[in-house]
Amino acid sequence: MKRLIVFIMLGFGMVSIALSNSSVIYDQYFTGETMRVDYFHTGTATEEHFSVDHILNDGAWAGSRSMLLDELNRGLYFFKITDTTGNILLYSRGFASVFGEWQTIPEASENWGTFHESIRFPWPKIPVKLIIEKRDAKNNFVPLWSYIIDPKSRIVNPSVLKSPYQSFTYFENGPAQNHVDIVIMGDGYSGEEMDKFHKDVATLTDELFNVEPFKSRKSDFNVRAVETPSATSGVNKPHPGIFNRTPLSVSYGAFDSERYALTYDNRTIRDVAASVPYDYMFILINERTYGGGGIFNLYSTVAADNKFSRYIFVHEFGHSFAALADEFYTSDVSYQPQEITIEPWEPNVTALLDPENLKWKNLVKEETPIPTPWDKTEFDNFSYNIQKERRALRAANVPETEMEKLFEREKQTSQEMFDKNKYKDTTGAFEGGNYMQFGIYRSALDCIMFTRNKQAFCPACRQAISE
Repeated sequence: MKRLIVFIMLGFGMVSIALSNSSVIYDQYFTGETMRVDYFHTGTATEEHFSVDHILNDGAWAGSRSMLLDELNRGLYFFKITDTTGNILLYSRGFASVFGEWQTIPEASENWGTFHESIRFPWPKIPVKLIIEKRDAKNNFVPLWSYIIDPKSRIVNPSVLKSPYQSFTYFENGPAQNHVDIVIMGDGYSGEEMDKFHKDVATLTDELFNVEPFKSRKSDFNVRAVETPSATSGVNKPHPGIFNRTPLSVSYGAFDSERYALTYDNRTIRDVAASVPYDYMFILINERTYGGGGIFNLYSTVAADNKFSRYIFVHEFGHSFAALADEFYTSDVSYQPQEITIEPWEPNVTALLDPENLKWKNLVKEETPIPTPWDKTEFDNFSYNIQKERRALRAANVPETEMEKLFEREKQTSQEMFDKNKYKDTTGAFEGGNYMQFGIYRSALDCIMFTRNKQAFCPACRQAISE
């Protein structure tokens, strides 16, 4: 049995941590339940702080009992559960957060922000140390915060929440611990619209499992749903001045992007999700207005009634499930431009700092030029004009059908551009991606993470999802 030993700084000196999935015996250290640590994540663009809110029993452990250590190296943050000495690594996962995204927008340079977050792991039998790390300027994970947790402490609540919500299973292929468990919640569905929620769950779930590699791996998943009826239909949409309060507090306009739909009510969505075993959360929004969002190892959202809802559902799950980056770069976003000095951590984009060692090198044919040429100038000019039209339509508050017509025209014209390209079906390194017009490269000319043109992940994205 091989064991990789690495050394990290934890403020009090150097410690060794074992990084081998075969070295941790689940039953030796954990029970069959889930510990959830709720905490507040506070800071500005240049600093961040953590404080514990609650430590709770979040129900039966739905995760793997063999793959306890995360070796994929994805996410802006990373958390570890060790014994109290820090010598034995028991559990780890990479993740991203709303706070991590908020830090990159102009508001974070002017104000403090506080966000509620959760970390979940198997319920430990012994006192453990929680360590949260974040990538530094060189992309290495460094410790930000640690906290000792005694499962027998008076501040740890072992009681399981008795859910007041109705739930149902859409399909189940086996025990939770051996499958990927998705929980789907709905926001903005009134009590009279629960049948619609059930139909939306079926429609969008079926679409996900029509797309590879999920199609071939459907038997590895379970999908369950939880009903959270609203007093009124629809969710909050501040940009057009439509205000609403719903059980999960989903709102369009996150980070001042009219299409970005998130909820900051983490405690509520965690309590609702815990009604069933889950690894990943998805929230359906009972709206037609184009929008959604996806954050790695947190949740995804989608407007269920838009003409492009099926595309959004699959695209956003690519973010939350596999840490895929957006490959587009012409859409309006609030993120501050970043100087490109390191390789992005997302598996489907690259800064091409080392062209000989692409992340997806195994998929590139020897004769493919790196970077890979494409009609970028023509596409950029067209796309920026589309965005100009889009802003004008939103400002005029036109019916959503007009926006959908614009997207259809964009889809048709861009597809015609791509069809002319010599490398349209080639894996290479095409400039433009991750909100950056220059200096970042994606693996394919087109992909569901780049445009709405086709409902398919490129080979590099499929590989990243499979991993």
